[in-house]
Amino acid sequence: MSSASARLLKLFEGHRLTPTQRRIAHCMVRQAGDAPFLSSVELAELAGVSQPSVTRFAVALGFDGYPALRRHLRESAPEAGTAAGAAGERDAEPDPYNAYQQAVHAEIDNLRHLATLLADPAPVERAGRLLAASPVLPVLGLRAASAQARGFAYFAAKVHPGVRLLDEGGSMLCDRIDGCVRAGADVLLCFALPRHPKEVAGALDHAREAGLRIVTVADSAFAPVAHPEDLLLPAAVGTGLVFDTACAPMLLGRVLLEAMCDGLPEAQSRLEEFDARAAERGLFLE
Repeated sequence: MSSASARLLKLFEGHRLTPTQRRIAHCMVRQAGDAPFLSSVELAELAGVSQPSVTRFAVALGFDGYPALRRHLRESAPEAGTAAGAAGERDAEPDPYNAYQQAVHAEIDNLRHLATLLADPAPVERAGRLLAASPVLPVLGLRAASAQARGFAYFAAKVHPGVRLLDEGGSMLCDRIDGCVRAGADVLLCFALPRHPKEVAGALDHAREAGLRIVTVADSAFAPVAHPEDLLLPAAVGTGLVFDTACAPMLLGRVLLEAMCDGLPEAQSRLEEFDARAAERGLFLE
């Protein structure tokens, strides 16, 4: 990776950018040598966005506006930092990975970090026991997190008879949580991923008031839905593409599922029963 691209990536790290803002960021990384010399209109045209979007992007990075961002880029560039010189630098130091490969490598790093966190299995094992012990198990995940919640619920239902998927918002969400409580739930599992919907925070507040213990798989221990009374399990999302990638949260969900199975004495027999019925019905091709 060229030094100009590396400086830009470092500038963008730690900022929660919208998909449109990420598109601008990716464009700037691709045009790293020219970026300090582009007007907001030129950058908007290259990224395929509006000029006000470029201004909002600069503000999201902590600058007063795009001129301040461009001035920062010029001042932080090497002394020979002209567009031609930077282009020559890129020629001399070609990036070994394209943008798609960089996203994959970033996800690999997220998985390595998750593996490090799991060196202490106690939090996941504790969460697994809580989920297994709940007679009814609501699994909440809205918008971007709905795929994670649905995947967990699909497999969990094979071993836990009381799984209830909550993947749709609206005025009935709290009603459905109340119904889970009346049916015997004492734990709710939540998948919470960026961009965090306000409705998730409201649903979790309602669940706590109803007496449910919350286990949350989130992108960070400092996610906006975090609560000191909850058991939160972090797994970072990838931000290298226009939309987040969630390989680590998905894998953490499967690890949590494994820990839950360890707390269910009948899990294996239920799986064997399912396999037998599936064979009788010819559900699968293999």
